[in-house]
Amino acid sequence: MAEPYKIVIGLEVHVQLLTKTKLFCGCLNKFGLPPNTATCPVCLGMPGSLPVMNEQAFKLALRAALALNCQIARHPGQAPGFTKWDRKNYYYPDLPKNYQISQYDLPFSHDGWLEINIAKDPKKEFVGRKIGIIRAHLEEDAGKNLHDESGKGGDTLVDLNRTGTPLLEIVSHPDMTSPEEAIAYLEEIRLMLREIGVSDCEMQEGSLRCDANVNIHVPVIGKEHAETGKDYHATPLVEIKNLNSFRAVGRAITYEAKRHYEEYQKDTAGTFRFGKMLKTTAGWDDAKGVTVVQRHKEDAADYRYFPEPDLVPVVVTEAQLAEARAAMGELPQEQRKRLVAQYGLSSYDAQVLTAKGRPTVAYFEAVATALNDGKAAANRMSDLVYPALTERKEEITEFPFDAAKFADFVKTGPTNSQDRRDVFKLMVDEGLDLAAAKVRAGIKEVNADALRESVRQAIANNPKAVADFKSGKDAAKMKIVGEVMKANKGVSNEVVRGLVDEELAKV
Repeated sequence: MAEPYKIVIGLEVHVQLLTKTKLFCGCLNKFGLPPNTATCPVCLGMPGSLPVMNEQAFKLALRAALALNCQIARHPGQAPGFTKWDRKNYYYPDLPKNYQISQYDLPFSHDGWLEINIAKDPKKEFVGRKIGIIRAHLEEDAGKNLHDESGKGGDTLVDLNRTGTPLLEIVSHPDMTSPEEAIAYLEEIRLMLREIGVSDCEMQEGSLRCDANVNIHVPVIGKEHAETGKDYHATPLVEIKNLNSFRAVGRAITYEAKRHYEEYQKDTAGTFRFGKMLKTTAGWDDAKGVTVVQRHKEDAADYRYFPEPDLVPVVVTEAQLAEARAAMGELPQEQRKRLVAQYGLSSYDAQVLTAKGRPTVAYFEAVATALNDGKAAANRMSDLVYPALTERKEEITEFPFDAAKFADFVKTGPTNSQDRRDVFKLMVDEGLDLAAAKVRAGIKEVNADALRESVRQAIANNPKAVADFKSGKDAAKMKIVGEVMKANKGVSNEVVRGLVDEELAKV
């Protein structure tokens, strides 16, 4: 049953960039170091220290912006390619300078889009949908507060290792209308940024974080619609901060939308209906499954932005743009469309394949070329390779069965699906060759003449089944098929059925 409202979702995604050092100093940009050991006077905001821009961070951010189809710093009234830095002033215990170097009115990229795939019919078809990108800008990250969660009122510790880490903030339009779309958007961003080498996007390490801006539109009907001409009432925006898993994003959006509607239904003073409620910022309590309102949401004026006086503006050149485009390679969405067109894959198969990364796609293409059959390659990888990788906790680059060997196995290995899985597992786990694995699995080689003779013998052994089949009971032949399969382990069910049909036609 459809909800009696429309969810409106915009996401702010924060991505730490894969640089060796921080954005404005030479401290290591590395997760897991002992607390407060990757710091210096610059990232600690000591008097007299000056920032110096990390060129690699800007190059990575530029590459990501182009992959997001953003316009690069083409701002009215400014020279082409002009972007500057701004101070965003606010106090927080893990922000030593009491301001963050960010970008305000002249971000280096804006007005982009990202195509996501939404499941129209699971395992059969995906439909592409574009989500608008307002801007992607570069800024420095804050540190991390470590709270005592014992409930006994303990201390809060501060780790400043993360302070000054290069951060790309990607701000979407409020184009998403369900938790599933929000998750699909995040998954596509993570995959794309990993593929182009911009970030490792490890949510459990904080290198990919998300703030979700959520409200609902409740349709206006009847007399009020006739009097006001309004199509809907919009509830006030709530920004849910620092969601660090796809599951948390989905649960938080679902909870917040339902909470909005419940508040809307209880609203008799028109606070929700007529925009009197202030926008708020909330946290997500994953253990309790609820949002917790923290404060009223700040406006830009509250941050007292002004141009960063210690950093010169940057002009992006055509040569830099060309270098960034060349470094991107084939993007996942482009890759899916090519795989569908070139190999005849379904949109579902292409989605599954590209989600596993470029090395897996390269493995597939080698197998498909060797077999001259893209669909067979995709099916056998789904049956055999993917489960093996999951069980062994390996990436495709570590897998002991290379693409050429796997294609040869598909051509010459057992045709029965269960026997194929048994033999493949023995070959992968124990390093056996095909012949030895077949022996271990109890599969005997059967030539065509011997198999046909086995079929004839089974027909002779089952006169009642033959009589039933001849009288129109088609299922009766399965007794004969089963006897042949039992006597000839490893033979394809389809092959046996075909031979049984041929021999029954002669009876």
